[in-house]
Amino acid sequence: MEILEQLLAVFAQYGYIAVFLVLIMCGFGVPIPEDVTLVAGGVICALSRDTDYILNIYYMVMIALSGVLLGDSIMFSLGRYLGPRVTRIPGLRHVITPQNYAKIQEKARKHGDKILFVARFLPGLRAPIFIISGISHRVSLIKFFLMDGSAALISVPILVYLGYFFAFDIDAVVEWVRRGEWFIFGGLGIAVVIYLVVRYLNKK
Repeated sequence: MEILEQLLAVFAQYGYIAVFLVLIMCGFGVPIPEDVTLVAGGVICALSRDTDYILNIYYMVMIALSGVLLGDSIMFSLGRYLGPRVTRIPGLRHVITPQNYAKIQEKARKHGDKILFVARFLPGLRAPIFIISGISHRVSLIKFFLMDGSAALISVPILVYLGYFFAFDIDAVVEWVRRGEWFIFGGLGIAVVIYLVVRYLNKK
């Protein structure tokens, strides 16, 4: 995966700050896969163990979480405070199209605030969902941060550690990146079903 190799080259040179800045850029809809960036952060920590500048995996997870949440919060805040004018910002016109605007509005009406949690596991739809949620003014910034943050606490550490433990088997890393979020999403779906069944039985 060429993008993974390019990110590793940048992260090897600039360390934590590069990971943090790239993740913020991912939040802005820049066409750099966020999942691959998180995996690359874990990989570079493993590769640095044999160098003079060791990157700590625990610090990397915290920095990755900070970059992800800051990028997401900026997107939400732009929608909240600029409203529909946010589409005039250069680079964001391709993020919010009339088609995905209508689709996300419909999903928001159907699923409510839960869509903010689910959005973290939907590459390509995160930024428009967060922006449109901000435009709607239905969710406060604090609630957005809690919903998005709880999802990030699941996905971000998993992807960073995935890169860390499979750093010397890049093919395996690439395969897990392709499958990883589907496993996470499937696990969440199972958890929701179990919760609903238990709740139903308790009512009975």
